[in-house]
Amino acid sequence: ELSEASGKMSLNALHAESKHLRASVLDMTRQVRKLSESDIYKNQVKLLRSIPGIGLITSMTILTELETISRLNNIDKLCSFIGLVPSTSSSGEKERAGKITPRGHGILRAAIVESSWVAVRNDPALMMSYHEYCKRMEPNKAIIRIAKKLLSRLKYVLKNDQPYVSGVVNNN
Repeated sequence: ELSEASGKMSLNALHAESKHLRASVLDMTRQVRKLSESDIYKNQVKLLRSIPGIGLITSMTILTELETISRLNNIDKLCSFIGLVPSTSSSGEKERAGKITPRGHGILRAAIVESSWVAVRNDPALMMSYHEYCKRMEPNKAIIRIAKKLLSRLKYVLKNDQPYVSGVVNNN
C-alpha cells in the first residue's frame, strides 16, 4: 500500500501500460502465427521448427528477414550477412581477427545465438560440440561456433526441403 497519491498514480500508470504492452504482444503473436499458417510460409516454418532451438517467432524472423535462402550461396556468405564473422584489423603485413563484427543483421544474429543456447540443451551432437569448444575457449565464444553450425543446419533444411534429424552420439 502506497501512502502518497503520486506513488499510487505512478503505479496505476505503470500497471495500465504493462497491460497495454501485454495485449500488443499477444496481438502481434497472433498475427505472426496466422502469417506462419499461410501458403507462403507453412512448409518452411514446419521445416525450421524441426531444428532444436528454432520456434515459431525465430522461424518467422528468419524467413521474413532472409526472404530466400538461395540468395546466399554458401554458409560463409550467410554468416557474413548475419554478422557471425570476426572483425579484422590490418596494418601493413599484420592482420588480426577480433570479436564478431558489429556489422550484419543484428536481429537475426540475436535470434540465432539465442536459439543456439536452446539447441545445445536439446541436440546431443551440438551439445557434444559445445563441450569440446568449451575445453579450449570461453562459453560465449563457443556458442558463436554452435550458432554457425545451427545456421549450416538451417540452410541445409531449407535448401533440401527436408526436416532436421538430430544426430546420434556414439560414446564408444
